[in-house]
Amino acid sequence: MKLKLVPARQGMLWVRQGLGVFFRRPVAFCLLLFLYMLVGPVLAFAIAPLVSLGFMIATRQVLEGRFPLPGVFIDPLRAGSARRWAQLKLGFGYAVGIALVLWLGDAIGGHAFDALREAMAAGKSTPQDMEPLLSDPDLQLAWLLVLAGIGLLAVPFWHAPALVHWAGHGAGKAMFFSTVACWRNKGALTVYMLGWGAVTVLFALLSSLVLGLLGAAQLAFVAMMPAMLMLSAAFYASLYFTFADSFEPVAVPDPQETP
Repeated sequence: MKLKLVPARQGMLWVRQGLGVFFRRPVAFCLLLFLYMLVGPVLAFAIAPLVSLGFMIATRQVLEGRFPLPGVFIDPLRAGSARRWAQLKLGFGYAVGIALVLWLGDAIGGHAFDALREAMAAGKSTPQDMEPLLSDPDLQLAWLLVLAGIGLLAVPFWHAPALVHWAGHGAGKAMFFSTVACWRNKGALTVYMLGWGAVTVLFALLSSLVLGLLGAAQLAFVAMMPAMLMLSAAFYASLYFTFADSFEPVAVPDPQETP
């Protein structure tokens, strides 16, 4: 499969494309995300690569004028035994990687996390109570390592499920080419992530401003919950564009083209 290089500005185009395709079928994408949120945390990590691929398939279906159904999460497992086992290997590998990252974070800042949870459970959530807990060096280092670990782990798994599904690669080969593609297009991916961060912050500021002008500032937090769901669904909807622009179209049968 031939890698395509894209300019950094392509990252903002991926954000716009994700928002555009989401608003073509907002109910469908929100339903898919809601179904994913229903699974337990352990299973959520194991099926995360499969879920990202499911959203890619859903985006492709919307672009073709179809309405995506929850079956998009199952279709990759029907694409033949080789692809199915490769997808399962990706899920297992990702779950193990996340477990190791979380274990490392807990090993470094476990006591700080416990103190923070106990303070919140006891109702000690004022700035005066939280400041010394949040400024604990062990807590800050643990958060930094967890965020960095999850970020690094995302690189080999970013395109890997799609490479297995649409290009027929094995799990290891797919992770390798995903890593290469992310590195070669790191400028676009950086702009892409910053763009989604900017969209989230801008929406939060605008909603707070509007609710404040209407005298309902206390509803800002309540309003942000469904808004974050929609933005998360739109983010997942945009994943397909990061893959489609990073690789040349593959000349293999598309295993998801079943009704």
